[in-house]
Amino acid sequence: MRSETSDTLETEMARSSGLDTLLRDLTDRAVQEVPGAAACSVTVRRAGRLLTLAGSRGLPSGLDQRQYENGSGPCVDAADTGTEQYAPDLATEARWPSYTEFARSAGVRCVLALPLPVEGEAGAALNFYGVEPGALGTGRDAARAFAARATDAINVALRIEHSRSSAADVRTALLSRSVIDQAIGILMARERIDARNALERLRRVSQDRNVKLRDLCAHLVATVAEPAGPSSRRGQ
Repeated sequence: MRSETSDTLETEMARSSGLDTLLRDLTDRAVQEVPGAAACSVTVRRAGRLLTLAGSRGLPSGLDQRQYENGSGPCVDAADTGTEQYAPDLATEARWPSYTEFARSAGVRCVLALPLPVEGEAGAALNFYGVEPGALGTGRDAARAFAARATDAINVALRIEHSRSSAADVRTALLSRSVIDQAIGILMARERIDARNALERLRRVSQDRNVKLRDLCAHLVATVAEPAGPSSRRGQ
């Protein structure tokens, strides 16, 4: 059974400009619902590397990126191990020395990273940041509850985004096929050859010039479609 968060997400997704806007709203909502949270972000591993899908307003710049670069930090460990990571006071935290120094310089004193079982992705986490020692202590249950709802919502958002990307890929492929067919037709008419030989000639030129076949065909079609210039009209 899907949560209310995911039920409303598809409607919101249709109205929004995409996944980025949706997840930004989600992280802003997390800050509002979790006591002691000053900022929130979503970490997901894609193509073998971690990245931040979205961050709330007030998220210090580079806070997550520093962890990815070091390969160490609460959100990295939560995503990699699937276990909750809590640092009540970064001033006394010894697990991630290089990260804690940077985070403290950005005004962060408390971090809670919760693993997210996101579909099709090898590791994800929802990260909460507090500006006072122990700020997130009383909000951990609320954070876990929100993470459970967020997992469902993020999965729905990623599925919708994937379907949109797939549709865009199909449209691109169809447009490519169309322009190639047009170019083949032009060569057939010009050179009085069949479709197979026309395509083979286009492929050879594409390889010789180191130009994509689609781009070569688009140029040919555009050239034929250009209106005749003054010199052409004088010769008519």
